[in-house]
Amino acid sequence: MSDLNDDRDERDEYDDPDGEFYDGLLEEELRQAAAILDPVPADLRRIAVDAFALRDLDVRVAELTFDSLVDGIPVRGETDPPRMLTFQSGGVTVDVEVTAEGLIGQLLPPGPAGIEVLSGPREHARLTADDMGRFTGEAPPAGPFALRLRTGREVVVTEWLRA
Repeated sequence: MSDLNDDRDERDEYDDPDGEFYDGLLEEELRQAAAILDPVPADLRRIAVDAFALRDLDVRVAELTFDSLVDGIPVRGETDPPRMLTFQSGGVTVDVEVTAEGLIGQLLPPGPAGIEVLSGPREHARLTADDMGRFTGEAPPAGPFALRLRTGREVVVTEWLRA
C-alpha cells in the first residue's frame, strides 16, 4: 500500500493542479516521436509555406456563378465540349473556357490585367489580359486550379476547382 502512495506523491511533484505541465510534456514527447517516426515531407512543408504566402488580406474572392458541367445543357453530338465557367466578385466578372488546348477568357469590365493560373505546388502560369480583357493560356491546368487577377486597382482570386 505504501508503494502506491509513493507513486502518487512522485507524480504530484511533476503535475500541476490542472495537469497542464504533465500534458505539455506528453505533447512534446508525441511531437518528437512523430518527427522521428513520421516526419513531414519537405515537399508538403514547402506547399504549406507557399499556401500561407498566397494569402492576401486585400484580395476579393470571385464566386463561381456558372459551370457548364452543372448548369449547362448538353449539346447533341458533342463528345468533349469545352467547360465554361463564370466567376463574379462585386463588379468584376471572369468568363473562362477550359479546353484540351488551354484556357480562353475575358474580364468584365474589360481592361488589362495580370493573371496567374494557380495550381498548387507547380510553377504558376502567367497570362496577360489585353485592353479588351481577353486572355489565353496554352496549357490547360492539371488538377485543382484557381485564377489570381491583378488589375490596376484590385486583386481578385477565383474559387478553386478541378479542371
